[in-house]
Formats: sequence, C-alpha cells, structure tokens
Amino acid sequence: MEVIRLTGDDWRTLCEVRLAALADAPHAYGSTLAGEAASDEADWRRRLDTALWVVAVHAGGPAGLAGLYLSEPDTPMLISVWVSPDHRGLGVGDALVTEVFRWAKENRWSSVVLRVADGNDAARGLFLRHGFAPTGRREPLESDPGVLTEMLVRAL
Repeated sequence: MEVIRLTGDDWRTLCEVRLAALADAPHAYGSTLAGEAASDEADWRRRLDTALWVVAVHAGGPAGLAGLYLSEPDTPMLISVWVSPDHRGLGVGDALVTEVFRWAKENRWSSVVLRVADGNDAARGLFLRHGFAPTGRREPLESDPGVLTEMLVRAL
C-alpha cells in the first residue's frame, strides 16, 4: 500500500475518491453527494489548494482518502476520512491517519482535531486508537442536523 499526497493536478483523483466516499457513507459527512457532484474542476482544484489530501492506493486502485485543513489558525482538522469497503481491515485507515500526522508535524502544529458523527463507530475506533480524545464539544452534522458530531483532539 502507498499513501500519496495529492497536488492540484490530481483534482480528478480527489473528485473520484471523494464522490465514492459520499456514495458509500453519506451519513458520515457534512456535505452531500449531490452537492459535491455538481462541483467543477475549479472547485476541486481549490480544495487541493486549501487542504492536504492524501489517497491510499492498494492493488492498483484508490483504497481510501483523508484530508487536513486549517479550521482555525494553527489548528489543523482531519476531515473526510474514508476507506473503500473492499479495503477495510487492511490498515488503510491507519496509513492515512499516520500520513496526516506526519504532515502536521512537518508544519510544527501541536495538535490535530476532528469531528466524528454519532453512530460512526468504526471511524471513532480508528481515531481513539491513534490517540484522539473527546473534547466534550458536540455539534450537528451539516448534511443532517439530526445527527450530532463529537469533536476529538490529539496532541502531536
């Protein structure tokens, strides 16, 4: 397995994998498949300019995705973590989180935050395994305000 940091020219890859994630697990994300499917090349390139995106590649195809962006100055937020159903249980999520931590450390940030939707137990387990801890902060999921998310943090 290889984890690749995407650049602006990889916008088609980001689009393909992100839309696959939204189709597979719409309950886990703040945005919707319909909303993001309407994005054009400029929108996808802008996402690559404003966040780090990494894709795990296994057996010749995309196996997972994760992003990291600055939600507040000096506070990187782990976003959009997804592992393809065909690649679950193979360490893809671990590889993605590890690469995001590496990038955050390169930028000398002291912690990483994330939000995880209630009911997304597999993702929450992944994050807890990697040292994230609950902050006590909760807020509604943008795509479904009836679902709450929990904020987690990990010091680096």
